[in-house]
Amino acid sequence: MKIIIIGAGPGGYETALEAAKRGIETVLIEQGNVGGTCLNEGCIPTKVLCRSAEVLEEARSAGEFGVRLYDIMSSANPDSAGTGECGSVRIDFGKVQNRKAEVVAQLRSGVHTLLDNKLITLVKGRAVIKDAHTVTVSGSQEEYSADCIIVATGSSPAALNVPGGDLPGIMTSREILDIGDVPGSLCIIGAGVIGLEFASVFSSFGSRVTVVEYCGQILPRFDSDLAKRLKQSLTKRKIEIITSAAVKSLSCVSVPSAGYKIEYESRGNRQEVVAEKVLVAVGRCPNVQGIGLENAGVEYTAKGIQVDENMRTACPSVYAIGDVTGRMMLAHVATSQGLRALDHICGWHGSIGLSVVPSAVFTIPEAAAVGLTEDECKEKHIACKVMKSFFRSNGKAVAMGQTDGFVKIVTADCRESVQDETAPSGKSGDMGGNPVYRDGQILGCHIFGPHAADLIAEMAAFISMGATVEDLRSTIHAHPTLSEVFRI
Repeated sequence: MKIIIIGAGPGGYETALEAAKRGIETVLIEQGNVGGTCLNEGCIPTKVLCRSAEVLEEARSAGEFGVRLYDIMSSANPDSAGTGECGSVRIDFGKVQNRKAEVVAQLRSGVHTLLDNKLITLVKGRAVIKDAHTVTVSGSQEEYSADCIIVATGSSPAALNVPGGDLPGIMTSREILDIGDVPGSLCIIGAGVIGLEFASVFSSFGSRVTVVEYCGQILPRFDSDLAKRLKQSLTKRKIEIITSAAVKSLSCVSVPSAGYKIEYESRGNRQEVVAEKVLVAVGRCPNVQGIGLENAGVEYTAKGIQVDENMRTACPSVYAIGDVTGRMMLAHVATSQGLRALDHICGWHGSIGLSVVPSAVFTIPEAAAVGLTEDECKEKHIACKVMKSFFRSNGKAVAMGQTDGFVKIVTADCRESVQDETAPSGKSGDMGGNPVYRDGQILGCHIFGPHAADLIAEMAAFISMGATVEDLRSTIHAHPTLSEVFRI
């Protein structure tokens, strides 16, 4: 058997590696750098910036922990008595950017090493599907044939379709990663995951940040309680957040170094923001154009390639995974979808599930979620109970000085009728097969607080297993750890 994978992002290269383990010959075609958006201009570089911001904030609060910092350029005397107040703490943005490049280069090199496999042929160039089993690589015009083709071409930042949205200097998540200096002021259009992470980072670095969001809440797809608390936290850090605001136009400001004027309409009023730099973070668009999908009879729209539960397209020999499908645009989803597609190609059934997907927001503090929200349960007419636990009561969080936040767990309440065709079966896998939840079954978990991105993994496992809140309560957690916050 032989397969062709178009795109060497997380979904593409991880699938190629797994295929090689199974003895399948694979041609992996990539026009850019291996690792895709995630490694080169997404998950990894942004998390390097997030970590620098986190260290900076910790340094600023060092005095609270009895640690005194001194500006080596000042005349402060390290031996003098004091109360532990910090000296000057500044960001060396050039060093931050250098470290980001080093981390990306290191991980990219690691991917190349992994792909150095006799069963994997890595081809540089732009792939175009010629027919259901053939792909042409532009430039060399070489053709490759295989039993199956997996499309993993990813996505690109969405444009802001308003007057001035294409002005020179308007940044997307791609350009802001290579910015040379910390701007004095930054307006971010879009309060989704990408927008809020950059808002948190550049606020820590010293920018005056304004976020303009079209929807009524930040993180529109997240739990409303979580979104509300995160907004409060970001506002306390002097980040201005404007919701229910529709951007109408962007224009350059003639005053030197003023930058751009962003006009928006909120609750019937026309208002404006002036900022040195503008970041557009209004979502991402699947890369479906110019890759020859129509040549194989693959059905798609601007929202993505249409696939079934096994990631198979309308053409039986062509599969699609990751952002290009327009589903959940997350690197770990792309990887899981790739394994699901490969399992189907190999004739394996009942493989990796795609229904329980954790997500995280690397702000300060972090936010994370998995499963259903309370609002979604109400929309689906699922009777539920909500339980909360707070980090201020967690010994480890108090010791860390990071007590802001909570855990919210949503469980089924079978004292009332609970019917839903998408209920998990109690085993790891897709939603479906069991229309009734068990009383106390964990349906969702939403965390706002320290290390939320790490903590959410435990709840993803519980939900995948169809566990109940009693199963959670009977699980011993080490003390003192943040995970004890799950002791609902």
